[in-house]
Amino acid sequence: MFENIIGQGAARQLRDDVLGGRCAPSMLFYGQSESGKGSTALELSRALSCEADAAWKCSCSSCESHRYLQHDDLLILGNRSFSAEINACCSAFLRNYSVLSTKILFFRSLRKLHIRFSPVFMEDDPKMGKLTSVLQSFDEKLNELWAFNPENYKKESLEALCNSLIEDVSVLEKDVSANIPIGHIRSAAWWSRLSPNGKRKTLIIENAENMKEQARNSLLKLLEEPPSTVSIVLTAKRREAIMPTILSRLRPYRFLKRDLKDEKEVIRLVFKDTINEEAAVQNRSLLSLYLESFSRQKTETFYPLAAWFIVSLTQLITESLNKSKTRRPHSFLNLIIKQYTPLAETLQTEPAVKSEIIINTILAKNGNFAETSFSHFMKICLEMICDITPFSEDAQCVFFNNVFIKYISEAVVSVDMLNIKEQLALEAMIYNINKAVKEG
Repeated sequence: MFENIIGQGAARQLRDDVLGGRCAPSMLFYGQSESGKGSTALELSRALSCEADAAWKCSCSSCESHRYLQHDDLLILGNRSFSAEINACCSAFLRNYSVLSTKILFFRSLRKLHIRFSPVFMEDDPKMGKLTSVLQSFDEKLNELWAFNPENYKKESLEALCNSLIEDVSVLEKDVSANIPIGHIRSAAWWSRLSPNGKRKTLIIENAENMKEQARNSLLKLLEEPPSTVSIVLTAKRREAIMPTILSRLRPYRFLKRDLKDEKEVIRLVFKDTINEEAAVQNRSLLSLYLESFSRQKTETFYPLAAWFIVSLTQLITESLNKSKTRRPHSFLNLIIKQYTPLAETLQTEPAVKSEIIINTILAKNGNFAETSFSHFMKICLEMICDITPFSEDAQCVFFNNVFIKYISEAVVSVDMLNIKEQLALEAMIYNINKAVKEG
């Protein structure tokens, strides 16, 4: 149980709680990206519904279904990065296609996306109805991959199948909402109250901080009276990003950043690959960098520009505070400037303190976001900001983090879902962040 979670004390604590019969009905797994939160939630789901002793290689029908993420008692919602992980798993599979574990790895990575389009959500989401033909095709290809036998396959046919699946992924992942819709929470609550097909249901809500107020209130109703046959797991990067009334109903498990040795071990055991630890960038996860090396949008090439953007934005806010004299700049802002100025300087462009200069520079350097999506770039910026004080108890640090999260997320939604131009979204974001900081 939890043998697949390497170098993470939270998984050991959770295992002890499960074995001791102390598992809470609702939990929060929080911590840095690629720290194993999602994998731990999936392993918990398998263990709780196991028909035997939840051993790692248990062959009961429930564990077999969970191993391929095909159990009817598992439901996952929430946005996350899909393509980089899927591409990495596909590469591992094609390098070792005769090894069963790599097929399972690739299949699971695809199912993590596929399960977001569960029939549970289809009725209340008209957008999903438009994807029927794509989902049908994707499902057929998944079945072909499931039935794959290396003895009866030519390498060329296998590569064609994998490439076709990757193409479907690029279509489907665009339709996973950046913010968790209230309709999905209501559908998940209805599903949770139905009797399980096996021993127990598990509802996993990834990146639960990406919920608007209506969705949070709907989730709160479920958490206040959770059905006795369901376990609810929320994941988030920061504990403080979860609404206090929701947080009070969750047992928290903190996932720490793994050390380089453990991250290299994850890459070796899971992906059957290696990575040079010299590739590490500042305090970023080596595993994140490994996955992003398979992304069509190479994150590392945008890091200097992202650093330049958040340093410029922070300097703009600091100057505005100094002029208004309403409040003094907080140390959080100074930490951002100190942390990312060296990286920003590699762009060889002086940080700006005027909104229009910042926006024009971002658009010019990004080619008006022709080479990368706006949401991808802003995700990099937000992760860099949150990495400054990921677990700080300082109220002002939490305030600044929440301001950045709120308005960056709103900018992404306005571009991705409302078709607002990137320039207008950036203008509104900078204005709203600056205003909120001065008034807060």
